[in-house]
Amino acid sequence: MKIQIINGPNLNLLGVREKSIYGNSSFEDYLNELRKRFPTVQLDYYQSNVEGELINKIHEVGFSYEGIVLNAGAYTHTSVAIADAIAAVNTPVIEVHISNVYKREDFRHHSMLAASCKGVIAGFGMDSYRLAIENLINT
Repeated sequence: MKIQIINGPNLNLLGVREKSIYGNSSFEDYLNELRKRFPTVQLDYYQSNVEGELINKIHEVGFSYEGIVLNAGAYTHTSVAIADAIAAVNTPVIEVHISNVYKREDFRHHSMLAASCKGVIAGFGMDSYRLAIENLINT
């Protein structure tokens, strides 16, 4: 089984930025834990701060992988183009967020992507990724 994890803008700064919201760990450290937890799953990771690059990655893996775990960061709330990319591929996409977006600013309460995704997981810290992977494995 192959699952692509895609992180969007500013998530390259996990462990450094706004630790009270996003925690102290880098994503690379957490990714090592995920790979140990799911040794039979190929977990690929991609991060970009550029909307078009995220779309290109969704297109690249969206017909050959068994799942995509996507944290599009702030693009979640603004990108019709990413929503269209998700809708265009066959691979199920689960939208994830580290923080509980519904406890934050009002503009974060709406996802442009959710309607095109299999589901949304938010507010469980880095474990949001684990929960998404477990769902993809078990369905």
